[in-house]
Amino acid sequence: MPKLKRDVVKYVRDKAKSKYAKGSSCEICGETEQLDFHHFYSLTPLLNQWLTKNKHNPEYIQALRDDFIEEHHAELYDHTVTLCHTHHLKLHSIYGKDPGLGTAKKQMRWVEIQREKHNGMV
Repeated sequence: MPKLKRDVVKYVRDKAKSKYAKGSSCEICGETEQLDFHHFYSLTPLLNQWLTKNKHNPEYIQALRDDFIEEHHAELYDHTVTLCHTHHLKLHSIYGKDPGLGTAKKQMRWVEIQREKHNGMV
């Protein structure tokens, strides 16, 4: 059995990130410096759920990651947002380091509300 040198999720992130569509400004405030790419469906719990559901051994993630990426294309590439580092930290201060998958829609709404507040629409 192969011994992994890194956290399992990093093997998936490294493979998937070349196709991330990171924006050129923060979705909330328009900042163009220190931008972060945020997954509303956190990669760690999403991957752990998939491994468990499919009874996959995490030791074989390098052979399995293409299947995971294909099955979770929407969560990896569509349900994402570009945020400035400040707003990204703020989001995680509310929803935690690895937000539960059930909070994705709440996170999306939070970003909308923050954008509206920033643009004086509330």
